[in-house]
Amino acid sequence: MKMIDGLLAELEQEAHTTRRVLERIPQAHLSWKPHPKSMSLGQLALHVATVPGNVAELAAMDAIPNPPSFVQAEAATASELVPALTESVAKAKRALGGFDDAKMGAMWRLQSGGKDIMAMPRVAFVRAIMLNHWYHHRGQLLVYLRLLNQSVPSVYGPTADENPFAE
Repeated sequence: MKMIDGLLAELEQEAHTTRRVLERIPQAHLSWKPHPKSMSLGQLALHVATVPGNVAELAAMDAIPNPPSFVQAEAATASELVPALTESVAKAKRALGGFDDAKMGAMWRLQSGGKDIMAMPRVAFVRAIMLNHWYHHRGQLLVYLRLLNQSVPSVYGPTADENPFAE
């Protein structure tokens, strides 16, 4: 098994959970923010939906000459979130699916002004930014749901609203 196969299997597994979270996003609160410095619910939800594909496209390049702008659009409708996630996961698989272990172990670089500001093996970048960063923001989204008094789905175990282990 290639390194990428395990990462993409994890991506697929976590996409199912992420889909359940995105299905709970209420249309009426897309512009809501828990704090003035926070992303809106619509921004955060769209970010969660699109992280895998966007990061995978960056990871597929050997070097990024300038940091991305990191301006996050806000979802116009809650109904666009699950399709955006589906396309994002497909994009990630297209971008990285054929990479062998040598390509995954090769150094990936983010540069600014011709100098490395981040350099790590591609597999580490995919793990840290495509997956761990995705999980971090999904956790934020769960807090937003709770603060809005919305039902919080099970992610890795029971929540106050849902217990996958109960009969």
